Amino acid sequence: MATTSTNKQPLLVDRVFHEIVNTNLAYNQGMDVVGTNSAALLLNCIGTDGAIVEYIYAISRGATGYNVNFYLSSNNDYLRPTEAFYIGSLTSATTIKDVTELTLPKCLTPVPRVDSDPKNTALYVPSNKALWAARDGSSDISDGPLVGAQGGYF
Repeated sequence: MATTSTNKQPLLVDRVFHEIVNTNLAYNQGMDVVGTNSAALLLNCIGTDGAIVEYIYAISRGATGYNVNFYLSSNNDYLRPTEAFYIGSLTSATTIKDVTELTLPKCLTPVPRVDSDPKNTALYVPSNKALWAARDGSSDISDGPLVGAQGGYF
């Protein structure tokens, strides 16, 4: 069985993380990355063994439901159109303090119990990749949702 560089079995983490960003100033027009964006770096795995994200969420800060897009990129300084790819989105709630969760991909890790769909969900952020968040829009706002991610670094 393959191991990581620190001789662990796959999907065992060295340290946990919980990162959060404000999307007031973090925007990108549409699903595809455009040159004039101001996306926010949510998780930086450049120079690390990567990470597993178990939970991505948005906390509403106003009465408007904003669409927040997520991207994987090979850079951590700017979200470039040629080096970033859309991986999913969520729409924030329209009630202040309500939480909306991103539906993550299914993974192959063991499950604690068997139900109708015995699969866990998680997002794997590979080594030398960065996870970005950008509200769908073209200008700054004052009530953008807070976007967070929780998981662990390898």
